[in-house]
Amino acid sequence: MTARSHDRPGPDPDRAETEAVLRKQHLHASVADPVLDTMTFLNEITARYPDAISFAPGRPYDGFFDIEEIFKHIRRYLEYLEDGGVSPADIRDALFQYGPTAGRIRDVIADSLHLDEGIDVSPESIVVTVGCQEAMFLAVRALIARPEDVLMVSSPCYVGITGAASVLGVEVAAVEEGADGFRCADLRAAVLAERAKGRNPRAFYVVPDHSNPSGTTMPLDTRRELLDVATDLDILILEDSPYRLVSPGRQLPTLKSLDRRRRVVHLGSFSKTLFPGARVGFAVADQVVVDDAGHSSLLADELTKIKSMVTVNTSPLSQAVVAGMLLSANGRATDLNAKTSVYYGEAMRATLQRLEASLPSARRAELGVSWNEPEGGFFLTVNVPFRADTEALARSAGDFGVIWTPMSYFHPQGGGTRGIRLSTSYLTPDDIAEGITRFARFIEAEAGAADAPGKN
Repeated sequence: MTARSHDRPGPDPDRAETEAVLRKQHLHASVADPVLDTMTFLNEITARYPDAISFAPGRPYDGFFDIEEIFKHIRRYLEYLEDGGVSPADIRDALFQYGPTAGRIRDVIADSLHLDEGIDVSPESIVVTVGCQEAMFLAVRALIARPEDVLMVSSPCYVGITGAASVLGVEVAAVEEGADGFRCADLRAAVLAERAKGRNPRAFYVVPDHSNPSGTTMPLDTRRELLDVATDLDILILEDSPYRLVSPGRQLPTLKSLDRRRRVVHLGSFSKTLFPGARVGFAVADQVVVDDAGHSSLLADELTKIKSMVTVNTSPLSQAVVAGMLLSANGRATDLNAKTSVYYGEAMRATLQRLEASLPSARRAELGVSWNEPEGGFFLTVNVPFRADTEALARSAGDFGVIWTPMSYFHPQGGGTRGIRLSTSYLTPDDIAEGITRFARFIEAEAGAADAPGKN
C-alpha cells in the first residue's frame, strides 16, 4: 500500500552535501508497519474521490453538534468550581494553566462512571488522558516491561492498540474470534501457547460491547468467565468500550463493574459520547503496585508518571467542556446520549434493511455473501467471495462511488482478506440508502469477476 503523499522527489543533488538524508531502515521499525498507514490510506482515498459515499470513518454524526453549547458547558463547570469554594485565582488557573498531570475532572468522571456504569472507584484511580489512544499507550507501556512480555489482543481488533504496540516495540499475540465472537477457551489456549514459547502474556485487550471492527458483543456469561480466566492465568484485562452509551437499549455490565479482583483496567473516552474534538479519555487503573521496599501505590499513579513525559497534561479547556456537559446532566452521560443512541440504532437498522433489500437471501447464497447484525455500535462486518483489499477498495471508490474498510487491516497476524467493515454512524439516512445501493452493485461486479476463469 503506497500513499500518494509518500511519492516525493529525492533530495536536490546540488544540496546533497549539506542536506541531511535519513535512511528509513535507521528509523524505528514501527514507521514501516503497514498498520500505521491504514488511516492515511483511507483519508487519501476519501480525498481522491470526494463524491464517494464513505462507510469507512467511525466518527460520530455531526448533526448533534452546536457551537454555542461549548460556552454554556464551560460556564457550567466554572459554576461548579465556584459552588465548591474555589477561589477566582484558582478558577483562572483551572482554565489557563497546565494543571495536574492526572487531570482536573477526575471526581466528575468518577461520579459519572458510578451513575452510568456501576463502576465504583475513587477519583485517585483515574487518569484523564488525551483521548483513549493515550490511555492505551500508557497502559501498554507500564504493563509490558520485559522483552518476553506479550500483549494479547482479541482479533480482529482496533488498529489503535496494535499501532500503539508497534510504536512501543511490544510483541502482540492474537486470539482469533470465532463466527460467534470471542471464546475464553481460545484465550486460555493462546496464553498457554505463548508461555510454552518462553513468553509472558501480561494483559488481554478486548472491546466487549459492539466491538470495532466486527460489531460483536460479549455475552454476560462469557464476561464472568473471562474474569475467572484472567484470575486463573494471572493476567490483566484492558477493557475498551466506547460504544456502549451511544447504543440503543439496555447494555450488559462492563467488565470493570463485574470486577471484584482488580483484574480490569478500564479504558474510556468521551469522543463518541460527548465531544470528539475535545479529545478527552481516561484510564481506570485501581490496581495496587508494590515496590521492593514494600511501598504501595495505584497503577494510576504509575500511568501518571509516564503521562508526565508524554503529553504533560490533558487540555484543561477540553476537560472543562466535558465536565460541564456531564454536570449539566447531573453526571449521567446516558441522558446526554438519549437522542444519539436512537439515531445510531436507526442508522444501523437502516443499513441492515437496505442490505437485505439490495442483496436478498437467495442472491446472497448464490454469491456467497453474508453479514452480521449488531444491536448497537457503529460497525458491522460483511463477508464477501473475493479479496477485499486496497485494490478492491480503489475500484469500489472510483467505479462505484462507495468507500469501506478492509477487515484485513484489523487482523494483526493475518486474516480477514474477504471481510469488509461498514461504519454506519456518520451518514444520513439518504446517504445510507444510496451508499448501500452502490455497495451492492460493487459486490455483484466483484463476485462476477472473481468467478471468471483465472480469478480467485
